[in-house]
Amino acid sequence: MTDAPLRPAARIALAASWLAILAIAGWFIAQHLHLSGDLRRFMPAPRTAEQKLLIDELGEGPGSRLLLAALSGADEETLASQSRALRAALADDKRFTFVANGEGGLESFPDRLRPYRYLLSRTLDTERLDTDYLADQVQSRVADLGSPAAAMIEPLVPSDPTLETLALAESWAPGTAPHRVHGVWFDRGGGQALLAIQTRAPGFDPAGQADAVGAINAAYAEARGDAPGRLSMTGPGAFSVEISGRTEREARWIGFIDTIGLLLLLFVAYRNWKIPVLGALPLASAGLAGLGAVALLFRDVHGITIAFGFTLIGVVQDYPIHFFSHQRTGVQPYASVRALWPALATGVASTCIAYATFFVSGVDGLEQLAVFTIVGLATAALSTRFLLPALVDPDLRDPATSQWLERLRAWVARLPQPRAAVFGLALAAAAVAALAPGPFWQNDLSRLTPVPPDALAQDAQLRQELGAPDVRYVIALTGRDVEDALQRSERLAAGLEGARAKGWLAGFEHPAQFLPSQRTQRERQARLPEPEALRKSLDVAVKASPFRDSAVFAPFLADVEAARHARVLQPKDLEGTPLQVRLDALLLRRDGHATALVSLIGLAAPDQVAAIAERAGGQLVDLKAASESLVAAYRQRVLWALGLAALLLIAAVRIALRSWPRTWRVLAPMAVTTLVILAVLRALGVELTLFHLVALILAAGLGLDYALFFEHAGDDRHEQVRTLHAVLVCSAMTLLVFALLGLSSIPVLRAIGATVTLGVVGNFVLGLLIARHPHKEVA
Repeated sequence: MTDAPLRPAARIALAASWLAILAIAGWFIAQHLHLSGDLRRFMPAPRTAEQKLLIDELGEGPGSRLLLAALSGADEETLASQSRALRAALADDKRFTFVANGEGGLESFPDRLRPYRYLLSRTLDTERLDTDYLADQVQSRVADLGSPAAAMIEPLVPSDPTLETLALAESWAPGTAPHRVHGVWFDRGGGQALLAIQTRAPGFDPAGQADAVGAINAAYAEARGDAPGRLSMTGPGAFSVEISGRTEREARWIGFIDTIGLLLLLFVAYRNWKIPVLGALPLASAGLAGLGAVALLFRDVHGITIAFGFTLIGVVQDYPIHFFSHQRTGVQPYASVRALWPALATGVASTCIAYATFFVSGVDGLEQLAVFTIVGLATAALSTRFLLPALVDPDLRDPATSQWLERLRAWVARLPQPRAAVFGLALAAAAVAALAPGPFWQNDLSRLTPVPPDALAQDAQLRQELGAPDVRYVIALTGRDVEDALQRSERLAAGLEGARAKGWLAGFEHPAQFLPSQRTQRERQARLPEPEALRKSLDVAVKASPFRDSAVFAPFLADVEAARHARVLQPKDLEGTPLQVRLDALLLRRDGHATALVSLIGLAAPDQVAAIAERAGGQLVDLKAASESLVAAYRQRVLWALGLAALLLIAAVRIALRSWPRTWRVLAPMAVTTLVILAVLRALGVELTLFHLVALILAAGLGLDYALFFEHAGDDRHEQVRTLHAVLVCSAMTLLVFALLGLSSIPVLRAIGATVTLGVVGNFVLGLLIARHPHKEVA
């Protein structure tokens, strides 16, 4: 590029071409972008057995997939009718593995598996299909056929006179079911009809959970019709959808206010309507380049990468602002940007070095974030350096001619630069941050949830009513293979039955409940009577009943004979059935081993249950403790990365400025501001999270940018005025964005917004006090 300015028509053509390239790039990236919602991408590789189990359980376990629904706002009969209609609408929906409301449950038992019912059921563990047992069962069926349940039972009797199918369906029902009203589940007060719904989508799939919640809402709207009533849902999936919706709504209004505010700010700062449009081009280029790089280098892009990435590259808006503020009449735009380039390039290189350390974190999500940010920063800087000057009118108004800016500069010039006092401030801030009462770090992820307390209370109440699995505790049994794991879960189940009898827990669910071990199936198979013996016992049992002729039970005899010679069931035999997903959620198969999970309901005595688990070769895992240890490990790796970044940053600035005093003036404001931010947060009782660390990195990048340009201005009065103008505009824009984030109801957004807001103020003030040079009057 030459320094000769382009004609207006050429500038318009170049701007149009730039916009066209951005539009084409945006369309192309959108076609090839694969978004991911798996939050495990932002977690470090688990190292302990408990952490590994946490990652699997949170994503795939029954607790993460379970939605609890409550219908209210109408009389019991209406609610029961709505419950039945909702269950019927969802029963065949492939997005759900089971929908339970106290009715039926036979859909979990496919026809091809029904001959296996005596191998799956526990009946033969305590009973035999002899004359006495069959006679008792036949008499019970006679009574059933005269009851209101006759319509449901009559089709089953010829093939299943012992109702083993219903017994299995009952054992597969979730937890300890509540009482029934009009044939469906209700809470104890009778004001809510209850349903337990398990999604096929894992807990770490926000899009899948949102789709499931939407399907339930749509089905309920149709089931309710014009009748009164309302639906409420709780559970991890429902909460994630609520959080996503609230985040989207807040982001929308924050983005709207930010956009209007930034446009007005740029217009007021430069009195030129073109500036807001031109300033957006490097920012748009940065975002698309970063997004394209991540899409190219990674199989899919996490939504958090995009959200955080656009926030973190917000610093690139400073690059064109510095250029606009230093452009003046009589100086060609390329000459202006060349003069700024050393400071600008130093800031970009230093910030990129800081984010490059994320590559050693071992966390896929942070590596994506690093690629997004580094490519975005580099693109914005290069486009500001080589493309933007060609679009700028060489006759921009010089901020150095502003009287109010000159008065402000003169006032700033009179400010003392008490560097010893700043050192004292750093020591005091460090002392406050270290000695403030209360925990320094927040490891409990649940404390970060924006879910209202009343919603959490409702979730706890519904879980108690429905006997849903505990989301904190799970027992893990690791075996050599699937068979070993299933046998271990069977042995443990016997001990847990005793614990349930003692009131130590209300219930439990284990994989052998859905697929007994092959050993147990063979033992039950061996107890099935020979055909002739079974026929004789059935004849005797039927003669004393109204059935009279045992021929009606021919399907039953055929099923028992098929079960006697059947190959025992294995996990692959359940593929394509609802039982497969139930089993997969509780049986984790890995290379070289398998882990059986036992979910617990109403755990009241963790220590006693833990002892039972240990005797069976298992372990009671506290997923809350495992999550806290994982967060601590994550934070430690990020802190090591930041420590490395700090060393590289010092080296980069020292090489660029070639002087230790100049390096100190640039880095000191950023370092002291970081300590001040930590002191303020700790003094306010804030426990720091990983999101505060991310925000501190962003604030440090802003501080480095401010200090570099204050130092770059030197002692030239006019350059100091232009730099003051640029940094004021940059600070005001950043302050507007992050102050609004600080008002968010979302804890993560609030943490980032408050931290960066403190950082903007601290870096601006300390940059003036430390990094600026005393001005030298010139003629």
